[in-house]
Amino acid sequence: MQKIAGKVDQFRGFMREVRAEMHKSAWPPRSELVQSTMVVIAFVIVLSVYIGMSDWGLLSTIRLLIGR
Repeated sequence: MQKIAGKVDQFRGFMREVRAEMHKSAWPPRSELVQSTMVVIAFVIVLSVYIGMSDWGLLSTIRLLIGR
Protein backbone atom coordinates (compact mmCIF):
# COMPACT_ATOMS: atom_id res chain seq x y z
CA MET A 1 0.00 0.00 0.00
CA GLN A 2 2.88 2.36 0.73
CA LYS A 3 4.22 1.67 -2.73
CA ILE A 4 0.98 2.92 -4.27
CA ALA A 5 0.87 5.95 -1.97
CA GLY A 6 4.44 6.79 -2.95
CA LYS A 7 3.60 6.60 -6.65
CA VAL A 8 0.54 8.81 -6.13
CA ASP A 9 2.68 11.37 -4.31
CA GLN A 10 5.23 11.29 -7.13
CA PHE A 11 2.47 11.83 -9.67
CA ARG A 12 1.05 14.76 -7.71
CA GLY A 13 4.49 16.33 -7.50
CA PHE A 14 4.96 15.86 -11.22
CA MET A 15 1.61 17.50 -11.94
CA ARG A 16 2.50 20.46 -9.72
CA GLU A 17 5.74 20.92 -11.66
CA VAL A 18 3.90 20.68 -14.98
CA ARG A 19 1.42 23.31 -13.86
CA ALA A 20 4.22 25.63 -12.73
CA GLU A 21 6.00 25.24 -16.08
CA MET A 22 2.77 25.87 -17.99
CA HIS A 23 2.38 29.20 -16.18
CA LYS A 24 5.92 30.17 -17.20
CA SER A 25 5.17 29.61 -20.89
CA ALA A 26 4.38 32.52 -23.18
CA TRP A 27 1.19 31.69 -25.05
CA PRO A 28 0.48 33.35 -28.42
CA PRO A 29 -2.59 35.51 -28.89
CA ARG A 30 -5.64 33.78 -30.33
CA SER A 31 -5.34 35.51 -33.72
CA GLU A 32 -1.75 34.32 -34.13
CA LEU A 33 -2.73 30.80 -33.09
CA VAL A 34 -5.57 30.70 -35.64
CA GLN A 35 -3.29 32.05 -38.38
CA SER A 36 -0.58 29.48 -37.61
CA THR A 37 -3.15 26.69 -37.59
CA MET A 38 -4.42 27.76 -41.01
CA VAL A 39 -0.87 27.75 -42.39
CA VAL A 40 -0.32 24.23 -41.08
CA ILE A 41 -3.62 22.99 -42.54
CA ALA A 42 -2.82 24.56 -45.92
CA PHE A 43 0.64 22.99 -45.91
CA VAL A 44 -0.79 19.56 -45.10
CA ILE A 45 -3.28 19.86 -47.96
CA VAL A 46 -0.59 20.93 -50.45
CA LEU A 47 1.75 18.17 -49.31
CA SER A 48 -1.05 15.59 -49.54
CA VAL A 49 -1.86 16.62 -53.10
CA TYR A 50 1.84 16.49 -54.04
CA ILE A 51 2.31 13.02 -52.54
CA GLY A 52 -0.92 11.78 -54.16
CA MET A 53 0.10 13.07 -57.58
CA SER A 54 3.59 11.58 -57.20
CA ASP A 55 2.10 8.25 -56.20
CA TRP A 56 -0.28 8.31 -59.15
CA GLY A 57 2.52 9.22 -61.55
CA LEU A 58 4.81 6.48 -60.32
CA LEU A 59 2.00 3.93 -60.43
CA SER A 60 1.16 4.91 -64.01
CA THR A 61 4.81 4.66 -65.01
CA ILE A 62 5.19 1.22 -63.46
CA ARG A 63 1.98 0.01 -65.13
CA LEU A 64 3.30 1.18 -68.52
CA LEU A 65 6.62 -0.58 -67.95
CA ILE A 66 5.08 -3.92 -66.99
CA GLY A 67 2.39 -3.73 -69.66
CA ARG A 68 -0.82 -3.58 -67.66
